[in-house]
Amino acid sequence: MVIGSALLLMAALAADPAQLDGTTPLTVQGDIPMRMVAGINAYLDRALEESVEKRAALWHRDFSSNEAYTKSVDPNRQRLATIIGATDARDTPNLEVVSYLSINHDKSSDIPHVQHVRWHVFRGIEGEGILVEPTGSPLAQIVALPDCDMSPEDFLTGVSANSGLLPVASGAAQLGCRVIIPLLVNRADDYSGTPGIRMTNQPHREFVYRTGYELGRHIIGYEVQKVLAAIDALKARDDTLPIGVMGYGEGGLIALYAAALDTRINAAFVSGYFQPRESVWKEPIYRNVWSLLHEFGDAEVASLIAPRALFVEACEQPNVSGPPEPDGARNGAAPGQITTPSSEAVKAEVERARLLLAGLSRQAPIEFFDAGKDGALQSWARVEFLQMLRIDPVTSKNVLHASLTMPQLPDPAARMKRQVQQLIDDTQYLMHQAEFRRKEFWAKADASSPEAWAKSVEWYRTYFNEEAIGALPPIELPPNARTRLVYDQPTYRGYEVVLDVFTDVIAYGILLVPKNIMEGEKRPVVVCQHGLEGRVQDVADPSVDSPYYHQFACKLAEQGFVTYSPQNPYIGEDKFRVLQRKANPLKLSLFSFIVRQHEQTLNWLGSLPFVDAKRIAFYGLSYGGKTAMRVPALLDGYCLSICSGDYNEWIWKCASVHHPLSYIFTGEDEMWEWNMGNTFNHAEMSWLIYPRPFMVERGHFDGVGYDEWVAYEFAKTKRHYVLLGSGDDAEIEYFNGPHMINGVGTFSFLKEKLNWPGR
Repeated sequence: MVIGSALLLMAALAADPAQLDGTTPLTVQGDIPMRMVAGINAYLDRALEESVEKRAALWHRDFSSNEAYTKSVDPNRQRLATIIGATDARDTPNLEVVSYLSINHDKSSDIPHVQHVRWHVFRGIEGEGILVEPTGSPLAQIVALPDCDMSPEDFLTGVSANSGLLPVASGAAQLGCRVIIPLLVNRADDYSGTPGIRMTNQPHREFVYRTGYELGRHIIGYEVQKVLAAIDALKARDDTLPIGVMGYGEGGLIALYAAALDTRINAAFVSGYFQPRESVWKEPIYRNVWSLLHEFGDAEVASLIAPRALFVEACEQPNVSGPPEPDGARNGAAPGQITTPSSEAVKAEVERARLLLAGLSRQAPIEFFDAGKDGALQSWARVEFLQMLRIDPVTSKNVLHASLTMPQLPDPAARMKRQVQQLIDDTQYLMHQAEFRRKEFWAKADASSPEAWAKSVEWYRTYFNEEAIGALPPIELPPNARTRLVYDQPTYRGYEVVLDVFTDVIAYGILLVPKNIMEGEKRPVVVCQHGLEGRVQDVADPSVDSPYYHQFACKLAEQGFVTYSPQNPYIGEDKFRVLQRKANPLKLSLFSFIVRQHEQTLNWLGSLPFVDAKRIAFYGLSYGGKTAMRVPALLDGYCLSICSGDYNEWIWKCASVHHPLSYIFTGEDEMWEWNMGNTFNHAEMSWLIYPRPFMVERGHFDGVGYDEWVAYEFAKTKRHYVLLGSGDDAEIEYFNGPHMINGVGTFSFLKEKLNWPGR
């Protein structure tokens, strides 16, 4: 009778061997994984365009008065500070004179004093630059920010590769302004790396970006904090004078954000930066800000400055065609360009800002100037700016164009090295403090009992989904499964499967179905996940014996498991990395899509008559191991998870500049997840998987990490399971091998936890 039932089901499966019963034929040809990547790209392009209108839901502007308006946008201001990492309390204001660069002994002359200065920001970070003192009592105080590839001295004198750049700071000082010109971290790569370990061609700004992003810090936030600390010092000298900020290029970016965050700033002048920001993914990666376009375009940032004054100048922007050229092993920088938008595009973003502020009773002054071909920081724009600082620029145009002859600093390279190294040192300090910040973050989780844990952990799961991974809307389409037979082996058949998820977004994989399933029987499923640049055929094609995967989906199918090998979209090198760049400003990531693809896959697998929906396990290697930590943490449809070749002290892996295996040095520029270091390491992710069984597979010679790192992190996972009474459900297997599926202890783990004796 049993044999007869098995034959009946086998006959049903064989009724139309070209496709799986209950599905429609899969007819699409070509490279389905790259079609998947292209579909996600199309989805993101629409989302970027739609983000402009959707931002309004996050703003609750009160136009009843200027004071009410300022208060009503304070929550947005705080969120902007958070996403650029400008969250540290600053030190007591100070301004230390390092040396005098130009001293005026003739009190009747209008030539200002020029001093090399530095000021404390926080911890060991200092701002450095030059202070220009007018000959008389200052009438206003200005922080003037050059593009990051200009020195403060060149910005003061107007010397630049941009021949149209005028000596704005010099002119402002001669009109009676006290001016600080900070040094910004530049785009060279001299100090981007660790001597003796590896040097890269990453611009200094990217190198700082990489080390800080995982820890909730950003090169933008660091430099905004330097500006605000400079304002602290200026205010300490004279709290009665109006404050202005002005900037060009990268300095324009910092000036815009500083004015948005600090209401002490009376007026801001932004040259060569302001524009529609929906193509920020094309710009250098050090401008990538998590969730920026979810809430802020340049117009929304400008609306935080109101009712104070903002002046925007359209001009030629610094020309950045990409990172420094690779030089042998000195490589790994992310692509990205800065190009000049049309003046019409800049004006359109200014008009959008004005519309956002139309409800103010006294219209906030947002002025637009088009410098055309004349260059940046034109004098007639500066006159308008200075008037907002209560300065009457009656002096002739010659004064506005006047410049000083400045000696170069003894060692500008040493100054830049100090500035870069201070920021790197700070990120390394934060990296080592991160486990204590995570402990504080998890203080609300109640581990007194499994029941208390299950209740209290849901807040953390929601946070992980929305703030760390990024949550897409609910799945909008039915699976509409299409299949076709691709393998017919003695003990199982294999089907390619395509499922719908969203418009343009599909899920794809290979389902292996044992032939000896009896009628009415429901088998456990093992979802077998490939790694970076992998394809489902690497895992599930019986003719492919990858040195990494060793046909583990096929071997499990031969042992009686149903297996499904999904295609994840981390394939196509820069094609998929562009997805991450487009997703991050929308408060999304590549894993936002992977989670929904797996959710749809689980829905469909659970509907199959021969699948036990309560026994669907996950097992992934490398990037598939990265998936094993994130997807089962969010989808309880996976009854257990096995992480192979990835479980690690993940924060050190992503942020350390002292270990050669760190992602800091590689071309994998999509790895960083905003502020994960202070919220979720791999142990904390495993706590979201608890009470479901969890296992780590670790080869002693796997270069993804060190045994000591893995053991240190896994101890936290194991302790959690033990203390909550499930110690036998958390295991680790070390084996004498490299980065690969070992398939020994893990196969036993699957059989035990899925209650499958094998056939």
